[in-house]
Amino acid sequence: MELLTEELRAQLPPLYSQEGDADPVVHAKFFTPDSNWTWWVTEGQTEGEGDDFRFFGFVQGFEAEWGYFVLSELESARGPLGLAIERDLYFAPGRFTDVVPAPDV
Repeated sequence: MELLTEELRAQLPPLYSQEGDADPVVHAKFFTPDSNWTWWVTEGQTEGEGDDFRFFGFVQGFEAEWGYFVLSELESARGPLGLAIERDLYFAPGRFTDVVPAPDV
């Protein structure tokens, strides 16, 4: 599965463009089908001179936190059963508070 399509690349705002927004728009969702890791993408852009793409967003895994992650790492990572990370094809962009479920406490 292609994680970053040309259409998604064109839709993503550049890094830091939503920095002051307390409720940024989430544009994509990546997940591991064989574990509970999810990456909620709010921004992204091509990284330096290479072809890698750097995302910023909210990650739910061992912890729930905001941070950066790169396309090459997502493409090479595998879950505990060896399954690749996928893009949620049915995800509809929306405000963070509308699309990201509150973490279990």
